[in-house]
Amino acid sequence: MAWRFALMIDPAAAGDPRTDFAATFSPIDPAAPALSVGELSTQRGDGIFESVGVVDGHAQEVRAHLDRLAHSAAICDLPIPNLEQWREAVALAAEHCGPGENVIKLILSRGVEHGPAPTAWVTAAPAADFSGPRRHGVRVVTLDRGYDSGVPARAPWLLLGAKTLSYAVNMAAIREAKRRGADDAVFVTTDGFVLEAPTASLILRVGDTYVTPAPTGGILHGTTQVSAFAWFEEQGLTTAYRQVATSELPRADAAWLVSSVRLAAPISEIDGIPIPVDSALTARLNGYLLSPRD
Repeated sequence: MAWRFALMIDPAAAGDPRTDFAATFSPIDPAAPALSVGELSTQRGDGIFESVGVVDGHAQEVRAHLDRLAHSAAICDLPIPNLEQWREAVALAAEHCGPGENVIKLILSRGVEHGPAPTAWVTAAPAADFSGPRRHGVRVVTLDRGYDSGVPARAPWLLLGAKTLSYAVNMAAIREAKRRGADDAVFVTTDGFVLEAPTASLILRVGDTYVTPAPTGGILHGTTQVSAFAWFEEQGLTTAYRQVATSELPRADAAWLVSSVRLAAPISEIDGIPIPVDSALTARLNGYLLSPRD
């Protein structure tokens, strides 16, 4: 990946009243070594992150991403980030992104065991090209997530509602989907309810209503899904958060995977069953998602 920019952050306390955090930033060569061999983010995946889409130099939905970063930090017992410090870091990284689509990643790690903690950094890089999936759609398969819908309430220590760096399972699910001849996966519970994709939220059209699985403790509340719902509502369309049974998926009138960098990719097939693709609506939705949003 041709990194455009990288920045180490000396994390400020959440209540730090400063209005200028430039002294806490250290730009680094993104191709050079930067982390200690004892860093717990790399040894254990013990940290959290956010991926912020950038369009023509404008970082999208920064406040929503920072709020979710703070939410993940609270779930993981990490220091609550100073949101103004991180906002300033995002703005600095966005200045190095240039035209087109890019992605800024915010990473907060537990740090080094028995050493400095936490560790924080920001990177900026060109985004992957998702123009094909946005136009032609993606094929998905459902994969058992290995727990029932009551687990988030019974076992909050599983951190199911946090966006952690522990993405080995997510990547394994995508590999399994490809082994099955699909492009991506949708996780489902053992008792028959839909969760989310490994790196995206799910939206279904059921009749005249746009539905997404309720953002319980087992689902990461997607920033792009929230924006999509706001746009649907501006168009006079009905939206709903609710439990979605796995059996509903192949009967959907349309479906999308949505995320900050992918934006909205229509689903063309679920478990080998064709799903109608609304190309016109998808194009309009992605036009909105590519417009400047704060």
